[in-house]
Amino acid sequence: MSSPLSEMAWQIGIVAVWLGTVGGLSEAARRLGYEAELTRKIVHIGAGHVILLAWWLAIPAWMGIAASVFFAGVALLSYQLPILPGINSVGRKSLGTFFYAVSIGLVMGWFWPLQQPYYGVIGILVMCWGDGLAALVGQRWGRHPYQLLGEKKSWEGSLAMLLTSAVVILAVLASIQGLSWQTGGVALTAAIAATGLEAFSKLGVDNLSVPVGTAAIAFSLNTFFS
Repeated sequence: MSSPLSEMAWQIGIVAVWLGTVGGLSEAARRLGYEAELTRKIVHIGAGHVILLAWWLAIPAWMGIAASVFFAGVALLSYQLPILPGINSVGRKSLGTFFYAVSIGLVMGWFWPLQQPYYGVIGILVMCWGDGLAALVGQRWGRHPYQLLGEKKSWEGSLAMLLTSAVVILAVLASIQGLSWQTGGVALTAAIAATGLEAFSKLGVDNLSVPVGTAAIAFSLNTFFS
């Protein structure tokens, strides 16, 4: 029978291997000459999957919160020092990386004690995949731009956000409660809300508003209709 310390070391080790793999892929893409936005999105999409590991490995909330505080501190330093060159540019006018770390701690602190971690998983994966693919699709195929709060968006990117978010939410909820009209309705409504939150984002705040807002809406709707 494993001790709590050995179990914790195992959990940390698996997460570290995953983050190392994501970082390695991003660095490989950078060295192969891929554009900076792609290397950042590799990290943006890949790193968020630690929330799945936290769910599957039953990592306690306090560990997630402690890691969130640590990485949020590293993110703040990285805006002044070249600590994370593949993610941030020094002086870049965005707090996205900081909000990314904070959001993981918030959803774990909220939904883990409720024994409903999958809502936290929904929020973070929508941020990872929805927001990540919205940016990539918008930059590469966006032909119909619009502007909100001084931020340039595209209808193609927003559509990618909507569809991806709906698929993510539906997949997670269906794995817990099966497919139903309620599951589909909650997924679509929360996906629309996530798309709106991403569209009205500024200075990277969508990395906080999208995961926390989407998780809160999915949780509230599912609770109401249950």
